[in-house]
Order: sequence, then structure tokens, then C-alpha cells
Amino acid sequence: GALEFYKKCKEFDITPVIGTEAYFENGSRFDRPKRSEMETFHLTLLAENNTGYQNLIKVSSQAYLDGFYYKPRTDWELLEEHSEGLIATSGCLGGLVKQLILKEEYDAALKAASRFQDIFGTDNFFIELQDHGLPEDSVVMPHLIDISNRLNAPLLATNDSHYTHKDDAQSHDALLCVQTGSLVSDTKRFKFEAEEFYVKTASEMRELFKDYESSCDNTLLIA
Repeated sequence: GALEFYKKCKEFDITPVIGTEAYFENGSRFDRPKRSEMETFHLTLLAENNTGYQNLIKVSSQAYLDGFYYKPRTDWELLEEHSEGLIATSGCLGGLVKQLILKEEYDAALKAASRFQDIFGTDNFFIELQDHGLPEDSVVMPHLIDISNRLNAPLLATNDSHYTHKDDAQSHDALLCVQTGSLVSDTKRFKFEAEEFYVKTASEMRELFKDYESSCDNTLLIA
């Protein structure tokens, strides 16, 4: 769908940013742990230029060809081989850095962020901030700011977008029930714990991250 997406954006004078949310293995993509012991993290990768797009294809392909184990997984080695022209972020709550923070492994979180920065470069690795009103968001935020300051890594404000408008949340919830074979009345079912996972406007994002204006400026920088 990348080519169709690119052409449609150009048609409406929108800058297309082609990327992927990769599954990342903190060890080796060749590891085959027990499923109960398997930890896979999210990693956002964006193509900065044509070289980056080619590397994005290589990372994605190798994740499937030799990293597939329940999911297509990339790892440090693959990123080091194909980092040119790619922009990376520390990811959502499912990202390695944030997961380490939530486990209170703060030194490991700093070390992981530093390694990503070494691979992609100071200008191409961003500390990603999100705020969907979840308790975890407020837990990780100050530590992410600290990591950004210590590494001199730029901030990036993002919002997970699982539906287009805020009032789509109820419909999305119903679709999750269909997908998981659950009833809306089931309190223990899989569900999103907030209704903030929609495509927010620039003004909404500016208000949400008013204490970190550069994080919104950097979305425009990337574009």
C-alpha cells in the first residue's frame, strides 16, 4: 500500500511519510524462546529519503524471512546494517524504552535509548511522548524527559490512532468485541482504557504538549 499512499498524498499536496511500526527483539531475531517467555517490543521507523525507504524494505523483509517467530521481528544487528536514511522513535508504551521504565529499570532504559541513538544518529532518533490519559503515560513521561536531556535527544509528540474521530471510540470498541469474540458487557474483555486514540488536530496536540513545544515542532521537522 506504500505506493498508493504516496501517490494519494501527492495528489492532495500532503507530504507522505512512509514508515512502519516494527516488532523489535531486544536479543537476537534468531532466538526462539518459549512463547510464555517471549518479549517483543514496538519500534517506529520512518523513511527520510529513498535510501531510507530501501532500508525500510530490507528491515521489514528480513524480519519476516529470518526473524519470524509468531511475529516478524527485527533486532539490533539488522538495524545497525540498515540504519542509513531512517528516522526512529522510542515508540509507544509497547516500546523497549518505555517498558524498561515501567519495570523501574531506569539505567537499562537510558542504555537502550543511547544504543538506538548510536545506530540512527543524534538527529534521527527521537524520544516519543504520548498522553492518552492512561496512568502509564504519566509514569513514563518524566523519565523520558530525563533521558532526552541526558542524551540531548529531540522529543517527538505523537498519538496512537486506531480510529479517525473521537466519537468513533464506541464503534471501535464494538469491533474489538467482534474481533475477540467478546460481549460489550464483559468487564474482563480486551478493551482500550481511554477514548483518546483518534487522529488529533494540531491545536489539540499543541494543547496536550504545551509544556514541551519542541515535541510538536519536531513533527513538522520530520515532515
